[in-house]
Amino acid sequence: MKEHVFRLARGDDLKIKIEEYAGSHEIEAGIVVCSVGCLSVCTIRSADGKTVIKKTEPLEIISLNGTVSKNGCHLHISVSDIALNIFGGHLKEGCTINTTAEVVIIELESFEFDRAFDKDTGFKELVIKKCRGGG
Repeated sequence: MKEHVFRLARGDDLKIKIEEYAGSHEIEAGIVVCSVGCLSVCTIRSADGKTVIKKTEPLEIISLNGTVSKNGCHLHISVSDIALNIFGGHLKEGCTINTTAEVVIIELESFEFDRAFDKDTGFKELVIKKCRGGG
């Protein structure tokens, strides 16, 4: 396993920056294990796979997890608002960092993740393509 730790700054798009990081660091298979920070805008999709909500207010990142790869990411986020109400869903583009976000990714060097359209779900789903080395 290999560790990746990076910090995002005000105005960065959380999802885009994670995808860019995975691509520029040639991450074949990884998992987000930790992220803390805050957002000024949060765009997430609900569990029905269709409803997208956008909140424009100060929000704390409570958790961020999922799979990452240079071939695509699948991330879920939970945030809390100023009244400490927590909500979350599927991370979409349009989540703007307010002050900072710290992200920790563990790269799984024995695997390669890809994404392929699944006719049953209607989404690009995780495909574990091959094992490299000791997996």
